Amino acid sequence: MKTATAVCTLATLLVAGAAEAAGTVQISFIKPEDFADIRDRAHSREQNLKALEQVITNVAKPYVADGQTLKIEVLDVDLAGEVRPGSRAWDVRVLRGRADWPRITLRWSLEGAGAAPRSGEAVVQDMSYLQRIQPPLSDTHLVYERRMLDEWFRAQFGKPAIN
Repeated sequence: MKTATAVCTLATLLVAGAAEAAGTVQISFIKPEDFADIRDRAHSREQNLKALEQVITNVAKPYVADGQTLKIEVLDVDLAGEVRPGSRAWDVRVLRGRADWPRITLRWSLEGAGAAPRSGEAVVQDMSYLQRIQPPLSDTHLVYERRMLDEWFRAQFGKPAIN
């Protein structure tokens, strides 16, 4: 009985390890000081860049197989909504659904084991971000950007490398 339990535990650990094993996602921001819209008073540029890096990493990771490297250079960012001056302490990001949709311009390359190298540039945007069902709650305030990037990765890379 102890041997069967040990074998099951070992098998579970190996499967869990395989599910966690994935390639590398490298993200760099090119001239973030020139981005169209990355900061507001509620979240500084550094906070928004860190949050965006985490969103991109979380969304991209399932599409990168073990032994592969996905390099993403973020060239421009325009977050959903517009910053409107609020009280002295806070500016407010207003979402109207007009010409304030989220947009991220990026350059990417995927290299490594198991596939031919691929690369490209894209302007990822969601012009109807408020006309659809609200995105699920997220671990970040960038819910519209997260949904937009999730849809782009799914369309660009197809089925995730990790199931």
